[in-house]
Amino acid sequence: MALKKYKPMTAGTRWKIGNAYAEITTNKPEKSLLEPVKKSGGRNFQGRRAMRYIGGGHKQHYRIIDFKRNKYDVEATVVSIEYDPNRTAFIALLQYADGEKRYILAPQGLQVGTKVISGLDVAPEIGNATQMKSIPLGTVIHNIEMQPGQGGKLIRSAGTSAQLANKEEKYAVLKMPSGELRKVLINCFATVGVVSNGDHNLETAGKAGSNRHKGIRPRVRGVAMNPVDHPMGGGEGRASGGHPRSRTGKYAKGEKTRTRGKGSDKLIIQRRDGKKISK
Repeated sequence: MALKKYKPMTAGTRWKIGNAYAEITTNKPEKSLLEPVKKSGGRNFQGRRAMRYIGGGHKQHYRIIDFKRNKYDVEATVVSIEYDPNRTAFIALLQYADGEKRYILAPQGLQVGTKVISGLDVAPEIGNATQMKSIPLGTVIHNIEMQPGQGGKLIRSAGTSAQLANKEEKYAVLKMPSGELRKVLINCFATVGVVSNGDHNLETAGKAGSNRHKGIRPRVRGVAMNPVDHPMGGGEGRASGGHPRSRTGKYAKGEKTRTRGKGSDKLIIQRRDGKKISK
């Protein structure tokens, strides 16, 4: 992927680092795979504001993505690589041998014209989807199911991938992007490769208007509020506000937020901080 650094022709482009979209092959999505998106503006069913800092934004369509990859043993050809406003990764339009079209998350390096396939006994090549028991150790994968047939839930954002570290009787051991080692049922499907648009985290908006296009309104800092509005508000001059905390008083830094005794604790071998989970 390539980034584009803008010349400082205006104040908004002085610091802007955008995506060059070199991998994108078309700007016209497949109409049969679009759905309308209704924006709430942060309002509830009564029309009253329930979430702050939400509103406006460009009108968008939702692209129906095939996270299940359940069209087995039918070869598909990559027709185009497209931008999706609903996610950080790019998407790929597939046309199957029987004429059906579906969108999938585009892996890094997938080219137009490439053949991909999903099934129980397919080669572990980029874009192919199969059960983890059929994937060699050390392979990088994405769009991983947590329950067989559920559809991919893990590793779907731009530039992410998990590594298949080990296989046990019922479970595959994955090294997650966070460094966590965890077990997932070995019969779950996963797609081979790294998710596309890996330089997404290096982009810089450059101006507030970029977030307004996404439907994000300006966020007021807690220290700029009054004591009645926020625990960090008030004080003479530019007071620090004390220990960082949320509007409801919950600590924002240092406090563990994971539920104790959570059911999936038994599936986590090593936490992201390197500590082993005690069984």
